[in-house]
Order: sequence, then C-alpha cells, then structure tokens
Amino acid sequence: MIAGRRSWLTVLAPLGLGVILLSAWGLVVAPGTIPRYFLPTPPDVARELYSGLVSHADMWELTGATMTEALGGCLAGLVVALPLAVVIYRSKVVSAAVLPFLGTTQAIPAIALAPLLVLWIGYGLGAIVTLCTLMVFFPILVSSVVGFRHIDRDIIAAAQVDGAGGLSLLAWIEIPLALPNILAGIRNGFTLSVTGAVVGEMVMGGRGLGTLLTVQRDANNAAGMFATIIQLAVLAALIYSAVSLVERRWSRLTAPLPKGRS
Repeated sequence: MIAGRRSWLTVLAPLGLGVILLSAWGLVVAPGTIPRYFLPTPPDVARELYSGLVSHADMWELTGATMTEALGGCLAGLVVALPLAVVIYRSKVVSAAVLPFLGTTQAIPAIALAPLLVLWIGYGLGAIVTLCTLMVFFPILVSSVVGFRHIDRDIIAAAQVDGAGGLSLLAWIEIPLALPNILAGIRNGFTLSVTGAVVGEMVMGGRGLGTLLTVQRDANNAAGMFATIIQLAVLAALIYSAVSLVERRWSRLTAPLPKGRS
C-alpha cells in the first residue's frame, strides 16, 4: 500500500506542480501588458509545438540530430571515464597525481572550449560530439570513482579469498557494486550532453534543435523558442527517467534480503 502511494506521488506531485506553474504563466500574460514577443502565451507555445511536431517533418530530423550528438558524447565520455575511474581506484599513485588536476579542470566551463574545438577540429558533428564528451566526462568519472571507493572492503577480501582477481573481480564484483553511482553519473552526464549538443550547434554549426533555436531567435519567434526548449526538456527528462528506472531496478535486485528470508 505504501509503495503504491509513493508511486502515485511521483506522478501526481510533478503533474500538480506543472499545472500550478502553467496556470501562473497564463495569469501573468492574460492582461496583455507583456508583449508576446517577450513572453508568449501558453496557447501560442502549444500551437508552435503542435505545428513543429505534426506539420513539419524536418522537426523530427532536427530532434534526431541533437539526440545523436548527445548520445554520442555521453557514450564517448563513458568509454573514456570508466576505465580511468578504475585506474584511479586501483592505483594510489595515479589517484594522487590525477585527482588534483580533475578539481582544477572542472572549474573550466566546457562550453568555453568550443572556440578551441572549432580551431582544432572544425565545424560540424565531430566538434559537437567532442564538446558533449568533455561535458559528461567529469561527472561520470567523479561519480564512478566515488562508487568504487565506497565498495565494502570485506566483500572484496572475501572474493579474493575465493580466487577472484584482476578482470574477474572487476567484472563480477566491483563494477556491479559501483553500478548505482556509475548510472547516477550517466544520468547527470546525459543532461549535460543535451546542453552541450545545443550549444555546440549554436557555436559550431550542425543541424539540430540548437540551430533551430538560433533561427527562431533571429526571427524574434519567442513562442517557437519556448516550444523548442520544451522539446529539449522533455527529451532530457525521458532519458533521465529511463536511467533512473534502471538505477532503481538494479538497487532492488542488489538489496539485501530481510532477516528470516533466503
């Protein structure tokens, strides 16, 4: 019963907040004192959203391009960050040498590197994916290192007594135990990757929702910009929720059984 109430609460609470925010938005613009080019009405945004998704077939192509860039950056960041997290976790020398630099590099906005990427790589897909990779690399790396370092040492010792070691210990014990933290890093990293894709399209070319935002900005189409931003938010929220679901399922599978059960 309690679990059922919690599941309903996770649906109804954000839905209720959304209704409140939407109503407040409508009340603010209803008197007509705010110009629509500055803050459009909810119906204006809804019409733009409907028109873009239903009437214009290329909208799905633009959305697919942005999602491809974001997913490519997230996967590339994971492929680089996870092995490095393992090395930092297992090597005290590497950990002592690398961690101070990680703290420094995280203070540099990855978006500020976009002009350099244009100089080094050029415009287009490769530069945008590289920017996304840089944005997700550090969150995934830090979260993965934290996950590895919080593994119960008694479990590792018991596994080593049973003969596990090297890659087998990593694949069957350490990664599964650190997986919730790794998934948390991926979840946060993907949101940043969507941001990187949009900013990259604005700065480094490409064909996606970031490019559409630039066109709408130049046309003073505030309603269209709101509609595009809503699309981006929904896409990021869907992926965020999907990874969160995997994370919760994994936590349930690996949770210890209550006393008296086997």
